[in-house]
Amino acid sequence: ARFFVTSRESRSLLRPDMVRRRLTPILLSAALILTAWVAAAPAQTVPDEATMAAYRAKLAAWERVHGPYARVADAYWDQVSDKRKIRNAKRRAHEPMTLDDYVLTQPPAYDGPPRPADPSAPPAPERAPIPVLADFIKAAADEFGFVPDLPHSDGEFKQAYAMAASAAGLTRDQVVGVYAFETGGRGSFDTQAGVTATRSKPISPALGYNQLLSTNTVSLLAEFGNRYLAAMHQKAVMLRGEKRHAFDRKVEALKRMIAYCRSVPARWSEYDRLAKTTTGGWGVHAAVLDIDIGPLLQVQKLVDSVRFARAKGHNAPLSAAELELMNLTGDGNGIDMVMMPEALRRRVPTANFFQPNGYWRNPIAKRTGVVANLIAEIEASMQREAQSPGAKDLAAAF
Repeated sequence: ARFFVTSRESRSLLRPDMVRRRLTPILLSAALILTAWVAAAPAQTVPDEATMAAYRAKLAAWERVHGPYARVADAYWDQVSDKRKIRNAKRRAHEPMTLDDYVLTQPPAYDGPPRPADPSAPPAPERAPIPVLADFIKAAADEFGFVPDLPHSDGEFKQAYAMAASAAGLTRDQVVGVYAFETGGRGSFDTQAGVTATRSKPISPALGYNQLLSTNTVSLLAEFGNRYLAAMHQKAVMLRGEKRHAFDRKVEALKRMIAYCRSVPARWSEYDRLAKTTTGGWGVHAAVLDIDIGPLLQVQKLVDSVRFARAKGHNAPLSAAELELMNLTGDGNGIDMVMMPEALRRRVPTANFFQPNGYWRNPIAKRTGVVANLIAEIEASMQREAQSPGAKDLAAAF
């Protein structure tokens, strides 16, 4: 059963004075950064008429090519959206899907010139850098007095993860398969998306064995915080002396983190804003690294998908590839493909399960073309990467 905090509980967990203390330094820092950026911004050079004339000619040429494409593409993606609404309504009514409920052509691809840059436009603001592990850990200490207990080895974290997964009803094949696909079978408990031995810049805040996003962490703490606290209290009973005192301090810090996550309405967009634009949101994400809390968070994300599938009437166990399909595209789109008959899987394009921008950014969706090929590639990747040392170590932990 899903847990939603009442307004009374919310007030008791996060008082207005606590909110003011947390938000004031954040807003002040943002104002100082904006002021410094404006002061440091170089004066814009006004282009001459010849430069603008050349730009207008390039723009006209681009519009002649891109305009017809945009009209076709917009119609295509509108049809994808309309068909998705029809499928959702049929699923609520427990009606079977047919080929007519999907767009059966591939999305139109643009192969013309890029839009020319307007020389008179102000420079685009620099995108804020994606926080890294050190940022998450520092924010956790500064905002909540929370310092994650890191494992002595990655093997120790794998054992804790396997124990939590087994207790939640997940199988070894499911967990190892998702790990193999998400990390290539080489990920450690603190793996961040895009960061490798030769690359220090991340491509997202995703962390851990199943690459949990910071927004996932915020939403999981908001929704299941009481469950995690109960698990922590149960573990605390076995501790004595300074270990117990240190553990109790961690529990109190976790309470503050949960309260912070519940300080916004229970909507994904609000959790996303908190996770990405506040130092408190950064700090919350450090919980994924903690040997006691991290496994619970990562397991919960997978368990939610399993429960979602059951709630939609799919009672058969999810294969590792099907579970990853829901992890990759979201539960709603994932269950659509999981419950699709094989004959439809070979015909239905993957574009039916993405937004336009998400589709064009997803190489595997574009490359595989149809649902059957997408599932086959996920399965092949899992089988291949399951032979990696990290995947074998995780399998052995069960």
